[in-house]
Amino acid sequence: MMEILMLILFCWLFFKAVGLAFRAAWGAAKILASLLFAVAVPMLVLCLVFAGGVFLLVPLALVAVAFGILKACVA
Repeated sequence: MMEILMLILFCWLFFKAVGLAFRAAWGAAKILASLLFAVAVPMLVLCLVFAGGVFLLVPLALVAVAFGILKACVA
């Protein structure tokens, strides 16, 4: 009987740990995406004001990567 109770306890802890891992990964993805946005937006403004053409692709790529990370975590 004790073995069955221990098995149930460890299964419950395992599922709780998996849920915590998913929440931690989602938090890390949000932090990474926020950092990418924080870098990309000023770069976008600077490139719009001082340069053009190919230099616009760098901040747009950073924004696209941030959206991709968030999309991958949501899906």
